[in-house]
Amino acid sequence: MKAFFEGIQSLFVDFLFLPLDWLRSLELISWFGANTINWIFMIICSAAIVYWIKQLRIFDAAGTENQDTTAHSFFK
Repeated sequence: MKAFFEGIQSLFVDFLFLPLDWLRSLELISWFGANTINWIFMIICSAAIVYWIKQLRIFDAAGTENQDTTAHSFFK
């Protein structure tokens, strides 16, 4: 049983976390380079929020949005 858990440890430490170790070492060289993934995620989330708000305004202007509190059965 101990070998099973050591195998899981080896999988994560030796293989799956290697990109994160590379990012950690990159942070000593360039903070912006190490946080590129975070910046990409923030840009994607910002674009999704802008798109969502645009769609909400379109449906609100058309009057097709159902704002009744009984729109879902669990609100009764």
